[in-house]
Amino acid sequence: MPRLSSFNRSYPDIDVRIQAVDHEGAKMADDVDVAIFYGYGNWTGLRTDRLYAEYLIPVCAPALLAGRYPLKKPQDLIHHTLLHDSSRRDWQAYARQLSLQDIINVEQGPIFSHSAMVIQAVIHGQGIALINNVMTKNELDTGRLVCPFNDVLVSKKLSI
Repeated sequence: MPRLSSFNRSYPDIDVRIQAVDHEGAKMADDVDVAIFYGYGNWTGLRTDRLYAEYLIPVCAPALLAGRYPLKKPQDLIHHTLLHDSSRRDWQAYARQLSLQDIINVEQGPIFSHSAMVIQAVIHGQGIALINNVMTKNELDTGRLVCPFNDVLVSKKLSI
């Protein structure tokens, strides 16, 4: 969405219609020229091009970097609320990847039904989350969010 205005200025004769669908098998309109799907890319009858590799990065409000328990290394997560997008699997995988499963409690923290809600909670300082690198790019570029460590979680999904 942040880049839609720029696209509209560059291509004013293209009529853009956006339809968000949250499940596979949803029907698209017949007059679609281009569709962007999120998933593994194995859709029968469609030509697919990979747009980006997805990975999840830890993000937080800048204030958490210097609070009572500053976030300087992944082990510091023990003092912070973990925010979850739909399940706790991402934090579980992240903890395993960094050998933190005996240090941080990935079972704590609220679960949100949509990534946009998680991002808003993070912006308002409610905790730290693992968020898709593309979905959080604008907030990172503007400084509303920061990435406290360089450790990322590579996802098996792609945006197609």
